[in-house]
Amino acid sequence: MARRVAQLAFGLFFYGFAIALMIRAEIGVAPWDVLGQGVSLTTGIPFGFVTNIIGLIVLLLWIPIRQKPGIGTVFNVALVGPSAQIGLWMLPEIEGLVPRILLFIAGLLLLGVATGLYLGARFGPGPRDGLMTGIHRKYGGKIWVVRSGIELVVLTIGAILGGNLGWGTLAFALLIGPIVHVTIPLLMVPAAVSPAAESAATAEQFKGSRTE
Repeated sequence: MARRVAQLAFGLFFYGFAIALMIRAEIGVAPWDVLGQGVSLTTGIPFGFVTNIIGLIVLLLWIPIRQKPGIGTVFNVALVGPSAQIGLWMLPEIEGLVPRILLFIAGLLLLGVATGLYLGARFGPGPRDGLMTGIHRKYGGKIWVVRSGIELVVLTIGAILGGNLGWGTLAFALLIGPIVHVTIPLLMVPAAVSPAAESAATAEQFKGSRTE
């Protein structure tokens, strides 16, 4: 449990900080962050707090699809936005294309590790991932089609509102899947084994050794 709580806390903080890195790179951000930037520019509300508001709205959309949040879901809504805002306050604007590309790469890799940390803690998905899996479970269809459809909608709205749509957005779409394919299994906390199951496994192993 101690490891799970630590992974959740560090994962969510690093997730928000990684978003700030990619924003400061100014070569394009993830679709949901394009939406967050667009809303922030339109309303004047700081990006981090917009992220909180969007997360809360998405969480409310779980109600009609009967998706149940976990502890990690609630903390995701509460913590990612403030950590992103802290990152934006700490990080200066970067000049030069090469440094900005390197900054984006650092943010993308950190976000992949952060995703593995918070999902690996097994406290529940974030509101956006839960919306995707909930729609898939309720209405069917291929999961990648559901995800692509959701992100296309938020990307379009964000771009119309002035969010930073660029090459980084395409890079994120292409690379985040392979990155988390590595980090999630690597950082997954093993599920607890009950004493009865452990005893049964030990007995089975002993039985197998007697028959060899």
